[in-house]
Amino acid sequence: MTPRSRIAPLDVVWRTCDAVPECLGVAHEPYGRCLAHLSPGEAGTFLRALTPGQALDLRGTLLSEDLLTRVLDGVERRAGRARFDRAVFTGPARFGEVVFSGDATFDHARFDRLASFYGARFLRNASFREARFHREFSLHDARVCGHAAFDHITVRGDALFGATRFGAPSAGAPSAGTPSAGAPGNASRQKASFQRASFQKAQFHGFAVFDAAVFHGDAGFRGARFHRAVSFRGSDCGASAEFQGARFEGAAYLGPMRIVRRLSLAGVRACAPLHIDTGGCRVVLRAAAVLGRLAARLSDAEVDLRDATLAGLSAVTRRSGGLRVASLDGLDADALTLTGADLRACGLGGLRRPEGLSLRECVFAVPPGGLGLRLGWPPVRWWSRRRVIADEHLWRGWAAQSADEPATGPAAERAPDPARLAVLYERLRPGVDDARVAADFAFGAMEMRRLGSPRGRLRLLLSLYWLACGYGLRAGRALGWLALVAAVVAGAACWAGARPPGKPAVQRARIAVVRPVASFSHPAHGLGG
Repeated sequence: MTPRSRIAPLDVVWRTCDAVPECLGVAHEPYGRCLAHLSPGEAGTFLRALTPGQALDLRGTLLSEDLLTRVLDGVERRAGRARFDRAVFTGPARFGEVVFSGDATFDHARFDRLASFYGARFLRNASFREARFHREFSLHDARVCGHAAFDHITVRGDALFGATRFGAPSAGAPSAGTPSAGAPGNASRQKASFQRASFQKAQFHGFAVFDAAVFHGDAGFRGARFHRAVSFRGSDCGASAEFQGARFEGAAYLGPMRIVRRLSLAGVRACAPLHIDTGGCRVVLRAAAVLGRLAARLSDAEVDLRDATLAGLSAVTRRSGGLRVASLDGLDADALTLTGADLRACGLGGLRRPEGLSLRECVFAVPPGGLGLRLGWPPVRWWSRRRVIADEHLWRGWAAQSADEPATGPAAERAPDPARLAVLYERLRPGVDDARVAADFAFGAMEMRRLGSPRGRLRLLLSLYWLACGYGLRAGRALGWLALVAAVVAGAACWAGARPPGKPAVQRARIAVVRPVASFSHPAHGLGG
């Protein structure tokens, strides 16, 4: 084993420069040295031999600004297969408008100054794995037709990816700005998903700008860390945008952006405001921790907030179309406002703090309409069209609202008991903006309390209360009972007034006879002496 091989990293598989032991530059024949250690005459001979579209192998080479400019001018800014692995760019690296007709690799490269690829064209794959950028890194308005790998890169300055296009549109795939159609698994999307731009565990210490960027395949930012603000305004993703485990230490503006399949923010940690503006996809915020303000404006989307923690003021708003909430199980939110959300199939029993949830213009489940027959008492029941939560819907065994809306969340895992449902209704009711829905929740709380009470005096009183006036919330029922009592009283009075009179008793007239009183001086007539 030679001394050179002992100091070289394990992934260095090329013959290194013989000039100094520390140099990892690829040796060029017949010199046995890298381009940086060639004499001026040897370097001139090497550069004059370059032709447009020629492959470049400058792995591990120390490149100054002047030397890089001479190399790019030698190939007339059009290179074939380009290898810059472990290259060190001591001056500004200006690759603007350069066309790479073959694969271009910059793995483990180091850029001490500006790294500019403004308007560059990568006709095949581009790889910058574990590259280090000590200043600004610009890929603005560039094109990468194949895979783009930026895994584990470190950018100390600003990272500019505005108007960059990653991948190439597949035949039949929807173009940028065109609404998606069809099932997520159609052939065009499957073909586009193989083209991927990966930023796994990338470190962005400055501002990161992806405004108007187009990802024809997947955009992967798993485990990426953004130390300052990041922006995806006007960007377009033809497949999925993956941010699992990402860290946002500055403000994050994820939209307005178009995503075809899924926006995954599972396990992210946002220490500053997090803004989401998208639609036509599934938004996953499972186990996400948002310490700042969360503002999500969604259209024709489905959102999953299972086990999420929202410490600041948060709002999930339906912008247009429909907004379906898949799960709120385990959600811990100080103040979350849901506006225009469809909660017909979303259980609310798993909320850690139901009183922190505000419901605005939301859609809830309703009991089945018409008459209901059962074995208990009363055997026939007419269900009112009140709003109920999905947990009660499941507990009563009512059918799902529709076949394409399966129950999810805690409702799909366990049926809550009536006592818990009564408490849940009471804790949710103050956050409802609609007075009618709030009244339905109050009715539901009393109904669950009645049904959860053991058979006895309390349940009898609650049943009478329910039967008489619907727990004081059904004025029509009380008026009905009052009208019934009034009708009974009026009927009784009319019946009594229409009864035929009885035969009166016959009384005989009594005639009094007055007889004169006889005296001694005037004897009565007709009396003797």
